[in-house]
Amino acid sequence: MIYRIILIILASIQISNAQETYSISGKITAEGQLLPFATVYLETTPLGTASNSEGNYKLDGIDSSTYTIVVSMTGYITQRKKINIKANTVLNFDLKTELLDEVVVTGTRTFKRKTNSAVIVNILNSKNLNSLQACNLSEGLKFQPGLRVETDCQTCNYTQLRINGLGGGYSQILINGRPIFSPLTGLYGLEQIPTNMIERIETIRGGGSSLYGSSAIGGVVNVITKVPQTDNYDINYTYQSINGGADDHIISGNATVVSESKKTGISLFINNRNRDLYDHNDDNYSELTTLKNNSFGANFFVLPTENQKLEVNFSKLNEYRYGGEMVDSPAYLTQQSEERTHDVLLGSLDYQINFNNDNSSIITYFAGQQTDRDHYTGIFPDEDIDIQNHITNPPYGTSKTVTLQGGFQFNHRLNDFLNGSNVLTFGSEYLVDDVVDTIESYNYKIDQTTKNLGAFFQSDWEITSKLNLLSGFRVDNNNLVDNPIISPRFSLLYKSESNIQLRATWSTGFRAPQAFDTDLHIAFAGGGVSRVSLDDDLIEERSNSFSASINYDKSSENFIAGFTLEGFYTRLKDVFYLNPIGEDNFGQLFEKQNGDAAVVKGITLEARANYKKKVQLEAGFTIQTSEFETAVETIEGLSPKNEFLRTPNQYGFATLSIMPNEKFNTNLNYVYTGDMLLAHFEGAPEQTVNEYKTTPTFHEFSWRSSYLFELDNLNTGLEIFGGIKNIFNSYQNDFDTGKNRDSNYVYGPGMPRTFFIGLRVKSL
Repeated sequence: MIYRIILIILASIQISNAQETYSISGKITAEGQLLPFATVYLETTPLGTASNSEGNYKLDGIDSSTYTIVVSMTGYITQRKKINIKANTVLNFDLKTELLDEVVVTGTRTFKRKTNSAVIVNILNSKNLNSLQACNLSEGLKFQPGLRVETDCQTCNYTQLRINGLGGGYSQILINGRPIFSPLTGLYGLEQIPTNMIERIETIRGGGSSLYGSSAIGGVVNVITKVPQTDNYDINYTYQSINGGADDHIISGNATVVSESKKTGISLFINNRNRDLYDHNDDNYSELTTLKNNSFGANFFVLPTENQKLEVNFSKLNEYRYGGEMVDSPAYLTQQSEERTHDVLLGSLDYQINFNNDNSSIITYFAGQQTDRDHYTGIFPDEDIDIQNHITNPPYGTSKTVTLQGGFQFNHRLNDFLNGSNVLTFGSEYLVDDVVDTIESYNYKIDQTTKNLGAFFQSDWEITSKLNLLSGFRVDNNNLVDNPIISPRFSLLYKSESNIQLRATWSTGFRAPQAFDTDLHIAFAGGGVSRVSLDDDLIEERSNSFSASINYDKSSENFIAGFTLEGFYTRLKDVFYLNPIGEDNFGQLFEKQNGDAAVVKGITLEARANYKKKVQLEAGFTIQTSEFETAVETIEGLSPKNEFLRTPNQYGFATLSIMPNEKFNTNLNYVYTGDMLLAHFEGAPEQTVNEYKTTPTFHEFSWRSSYLFELDNLNTGLEIFGGIKNIFNSYQNDFDTGKNRDSNYVYGPGMPRTFFIGLRVKSL
């Protein structure tokens, strides 16, 4: 009995001495609307939660003290409030959107505000793509600073992306953060991804994106597909008249359904395009291919619990493409043509679980792509015996690419790390890329399997509210490289109180000795076909990249304006280049070899302004040089050149959007392409010698206007739009003619003057 009394007394003393705890609760909205699943936490403590489906949140077990409470959500400005807790407290938040402070994920593989990211991330969202009348990924990317999209084949219209003067093989194109855009897909994939599949595009220039793998020396483009958010639908029809010589019909549709609980949702898209052949110089050979595209896909998510998310993404793309002699005959009976049929499957599966009061998370993922291609690339011979051989064994081929990636990522936030905060990220991933491309009649075959086991670590340390250090490294074990390669990177961000941000980045990277998109392209020249092989002694290419920038943004109640000035420098060691090694019975042969070194350097200036969300201006201009330190031979018999071919030293863009109200929208845009050095091979009637040529400059102006009629009774909007692409028809005027043309001698804007008109039906 006495023992029990003592225990009761001790327990009473403990309870009386225990410190009382309190709670903070409230509602989170965004411009008056409930905001579910927003993150709420107390800085320097492990306490955190998320708002429920009705926008309510509650934090319990809080000691009496002064705290900073933080509320964040993708797409909204993070809010911080200091609060002194002495009792149970109700605190509501209303989050705001901000044009210059969007949330990005690509720079750090975690969600972060643009202004807080130590590397520059540019965004092009679906609304921008629509106002620019971009029909596919290729047409949208030319409106990003430092980026240039070029057409590299007169016959098949193969396109590639250049970032900071570096070719397509130096750019990593991601789909939802996964590198499943294979070398073969890179040939035509920029045109095969329709814009109505895209939620937004995030772009990083330079080697600061090395966290994603070996092919990210030039930069990263992350295509993020449509995400289910609210119930809506969107149906669009566009007709384009290409310089009065070809018709182009595009039908697209989107639908999204989200459950009442906001715990499940699905987003669907379909797209159909039918474009005729276009002949610009009246030689009965096309400059623009016929295109017949069909694509569809879905993005599905489910939240099993408040701290778990499962996301499934799937797309199927089918394309028929033909270019060359414009006759109604099978491809092998034409004088010169290329015919391709692509069947592409893309998909990914992501699972994320948050724990430790949302301070920790684990993401596991699997992604894949398969491309099956049937193709023909040929010239009809002139001699009888060659004609018989051609008809008996025409140069049809097959291609198959399978790309698979699996991995995991762990994130952990340290809220009290040396008087700051730090988000640690580490993970591992395995990538397999298997490419088989054959044309038996040309004795042409590329059969290559690339396997890469990578591991990465990153520290995103917010030292103070003004200073951020992003550091990390990636280790890659590639089966085409003798030893594992470590690629470190460091980025520093300093934010002053006068709205100035200073950034600096250093990184290293490499490219494995594998076949990239340009190596898989077969070109016509001099009555034959040009093919690329890989040197047996080819080794990896290494890079060292530096960049520094100053960013300034000033906002007031009605006006926001800013600029970014960035300098970049990349040195490539054992740089890849194509060396002419002669020819065989079918045409010219080139071999990818290692050169000495090359340097790419320059500056990019971005400018932006927005007045009352009614007038918006964006522009970017790049001045740069790309040169081999030791001149290389690109045309047999001509003097070697230091300059990178097909790389202008100046290029840029500007867009002006005028939105006086929610119903009317006008967009004026401009793309500038400076002169560049090109190789031009003999063979066409007007080209009797091999030579280098310097192209003219191009000024491409376009316009689009739309008006929205609101059908309130049907909760539906009816939008009518129209405009002109390349208004002044700034287009190449010296295309080669006939079947012996040099198909790589093509430059300038991808399309001539094009009139378009369309109708869009969407939910309000």
